[in-house]
Amino acid sequence: MSGYLDAAAALPLSPAARNALLAAVEDGWADPATLYGQGRRARLLLEGAREAVAGVVGARPDEVSFAPSGTQAAHLGVLGALAGRAVTGSHVVHSTIEHSCVLAAVAHAGVEATPVGVDRLGRVDEAAFAAALRRDTALACLISASHEVGTLQPVEAVAARCAEAGVPLLVDAAQTVGRMPVPSGWSALTASAHKWGGPPGVGLLAVRTGTRWRSPLPADEREGGRVPGAPGLPQILSAAVGLQAAAAEAEAEDRRLRPLVDRLRERIAAVVADVEVVGDPGRRLPHLMTFSCLYVDGESLVRALDGAGFAVSSGSSCSASTLEPSHVLAAMGVLTHGNVRLSLHRGTTEAEVERFLSVLPRLVEDLRRDAGVVGL
Repeated sequence: MSGYLDAAAALPLSPAARNALLAAVEDGWADPATLYGQGRRARLLLEGAREAVAGVVGARPDEVSFAPSGTQAAHLGVLGALAGRAVTGSHVVHSTIEHSCVLAAVAHAGVEATPVGVDRLGRVDEAAFAAALRRDTALACLISASHEVGTLQPVEAVAARCAEAGVPLLVDAAQTVGRMPVPSGWSALTASAHKWGGPPGVGLLAVRTGTRWRSPLPADEREGGRVPGAPGLPQILSAAVGLQAAAAEAEAEDRRLRPLVDRLRERIAAVVADVEVVGDPGRRLPHLMTFSCLYVDGESLVRALDGAGFAVSSGSSCSASTLEPSHVLAAMGVLTHGNVRLSLHRGTTEAEVERFLSVLPRLVEDLRRDAGVVGL
């Protein structure tokens, strides 16, 4: 894990999640829908995992379902809410910085959508969001915190506005669940286990009782009718234990990581010429930051940092391979090229941060020289 600074993309299994996975492989292999002893045991384990996750996110156990990924959870959350409220209308309001999976689900539904912009810090205005709601608005979507720049969104304030208008709010909480308290007021909430140190292949979909939601997929009795197919019980158990462990450590990790990110934000701007550190410096995730360098290709800088022993991301976290500019940075009106996202984790040390700060200026200078940019 030395040099790994891409925790926002994925984390390795936490020790608690790893131990739970190994135990669950031995004890949680049976089909929880069956009536014999092994199946009843599996059902108890599944419901225990559901109760544990519900306790962390502030939901009832019967409001929680497990999906094969956070992406599918988001797709089902969006499409299910639209199907459930088809009589109301087919209009969606969302921020311009939603995760690509949410935007893709809205586009797939073929509905009218009103994007609400953000300021240069990446924060949506609650009044502008409320003004976009209409009588035929079936769903509103707001990410809890930007997965690219770390800015926290005013979820509770927007949720209150949505409640006044009778519009359900779907919150993509992938970057905050297990790291910060879950904001109240949501109607549907999604997250992904590999973001909090659980295993890949487990997504969270929570739908509040009373929220009109109908599966957009063929009927299936599993997971309350929300997610079809047999649940991956060992992975779900591991995810639940990992989430409890992450939530228990969250305050201590916040106190440890936030000063390290503050140091990165301040020092990078001081030691690298023509660099822009983006995102809200205060109201932000404790572990994440992004900066953009003029005259530098972001992917080239990522490769150079990889050669120096650092794993980081550039561009949109889920579309970097397309070399498309980040829609989040474009929405903020900041530099969309030469950007690097750093996200720290439980194993990140001060020594690693200092080593990063020592190698970054030279790498940027070399890339600019290779591009013919000198004398800055």
